[in-house]
Amino acid sequence: MNDAVFVLTLAAAVGAAVPIALAALGELLAETSGVLNLGVEGMMLIGAVMAFQVGDASGSLWLALVVGGLAGALFSAIHAVLCVTLRANQIVSGLALVIFGTGLSTFIGKSIEGKPLDTDFTPIRWGFLADIPVLGPVLFDQDPMVYATIAIALVITFYLNRTKAGLAVRAVGESPGTADTMGVAVAAIRYVHVMLGGLLAGMAGAYLVLGQVPSWSQDGTTAGIGWIALALVVFASWRPLRVLLGAFLFGFARRANFWLQGEDWAPDIPAEFLSMLPYLLTIAVLVVWGSRDLRRRIGAPSALGVAYDRDER
Repeated sequence: MNDAVFVLTLAAAVGAAVPIALAALGELLAETSGVLNLGVEGMMLIGAVMAFQVGDASGSLWLALVVGGLAGALFSAIHAVLCVTLRANQIVSGLALVIFGTGLSTFIGKSIEGKPLDTDFTPIRWGFLADIPVLGPVLFDQDPMVYATIAIALVITFYLNRTKAGLAVRAVGESPGTADTMGVAVAAIRYVHVMLGGLLAGMAGAYLVLGQVPSWSQDGTTAGIGWIALALVVFASWRPLRVLLGAFLFGFARRANFWLQGEDWAPDIPAEFLSMLPYLLTIAVLVVWGSRDLRRRIGAPSALGVAYDRDER
């Protein structure tokens, strides 16, 4: 019985990893260009509430997902204007984005609070592969967004490491002054990648209400996943494929409480404590990230969080 529960937990962890991975991949793009965006949670909330509104009105999950992503991208443009053009403090701007996103999503979603959505993503069953013990339900019986997320991570990896544009992004994140001297449009690259980050964060929020919990709730829709995504970027050392692995670990931590409660060795551990595990891990990662020397060693972009002023070159 416990083996069956464990396999189900692993399969659920893959689905739970999708919004974490999408949000983290988006933040990775922004941070690689040198812009720290702490507003992931706010962008996810905006994406979620807009996706639910569109999905409820149209019945189209894919249209709702696109609208949620676009809402996140437009919302992230606020951060880009403040931090790239006006050179505002990126930490303050990001936190303001969370507060604004929380309030705006509450206002937009007031009329749909607790309302269920009649449709969700249908898992794709890969024939006989889905019948393989353990691996079948975990890898070959998931909804389309699981496979889309893997594809996105592969594309980002190729883009950042094997294309001229991707190398330009990394150059901007490491030394924007040098990149500018070489003719790279620093501001344009940062704008584009901050908004791409918002697009993926909005899609992550949309997936939460379209593919996991088909309802809108201000208090429980994102449940801090945006902050987990921020920690995951650091945990993965700014490498997209490591983001996938880290997202699965965080996803497993979010789903493991149901399995652990059934184990003989953990009958007295409170369920509330088990639910805290991913957030405790997030806090630990962010505390460790406070060391500048450690950030340098694990591959953080050198100009991350630093506004670029062309006149100060």
